[in-house]
Amino acid sequence: MVPELLSKGYQVTVLDNFSFNQTSLLDVSYNKRLKVIRGDVNDEGILKKQIQKHDVIIPLAAIVGAPACDQQPFLAEQTNINQIKNISKHISKDQQIIFPVTNSGYGIGEGSKYCDESSPLNPISFYGKSKVDAESILLENGNAITYRLATVFGTSPRMRMDLLVNDFVYRAVKDRSIILFESHFKRNYIHIRDIADVFIHGLSNYESMVGEPFNVGLSDANLSKKELCEKIKNHVDEFHIIENDIAEDPDKRDYIVSNEKIESTGWEPKFSLDDGIIELVNTYRWLKTSHFSNI
Repeated sequence: MVPELLSKGYQVTVLDNFSFNQTSLLDVSYNKRLKVIRGDVNDEGILKKQIQKHDVIIPLAAIVGAPACDQQPFLAEQTNINQIKNISKHISKDQQIIFPVTNSGYGIGEGSKYCDESSPLNPISFYGKSKVDAESILLENGNAITYRLATVFGTSPRMRMDLLVNDFVYRAVKDRSIILFESHFKRNYIHIRDIADVFIHGLSNYESMVGEPFNVGLSDANLSKKELCEKIKNHVDEFHIIENDIAEDPDKRDYIVSNEKIESTGWEPKFSLDDGIIELVNTYRWLKTSHFSNI
């Protein structure tokens, strides 16, 4: 997102504690319109000071995913909820917020019924609950756009290899096999570069979108885990899919999602699920590390 914002001419400040020792901003550090502050969003003093200097706030900092939140529950509450309360407290009505949530807030759907933005939220994990609570805080203020993001896939300088598509493709390339638990559970998916693009879209169309939540995913990619693996198998011939009908998946999310609302604003994704699978297969053939995760 930072390179995209810079390419559009924005002045960008990044506040990050670099907890993963990431170096993903090195290739844009030359840009005079980028300022990087090594600090913590849970330091209300730093947060307040920076909020007052900027027109647009994009709160990306979070403890993301159920396992990470379960490992660090206090930090998750501070970062995912209290940080957002502090932003809400210190921001003015003239400033803009674009906030990423998660469509895991829908929890367990109703079979073939699509979850749209009016569907009841029923998060299962603390992670899902924390993001739903944070979204509610910002939408009540009336000056935010929120994006309920599908499960992300694709390569990036600091990618998440533990996310479903990225993980399954890694197993296909490296292990040639996978064991699926509750393989019929469905989710929606979206490429990381389309996520960066939809934030730019929100900035360009803020007045017509403000105050609303939007699902962001691929409308042709509401797939079960087994269907996802079969798509991967089209690109990795020797991928063996084994279903375990006894064990349970600890992640109980199971829903299909409608993305019609964001599409009605004129935005559409540029990267298909097959594009992402091909990209990941090509990457994993030379990438020898698996340390990119959130836990």
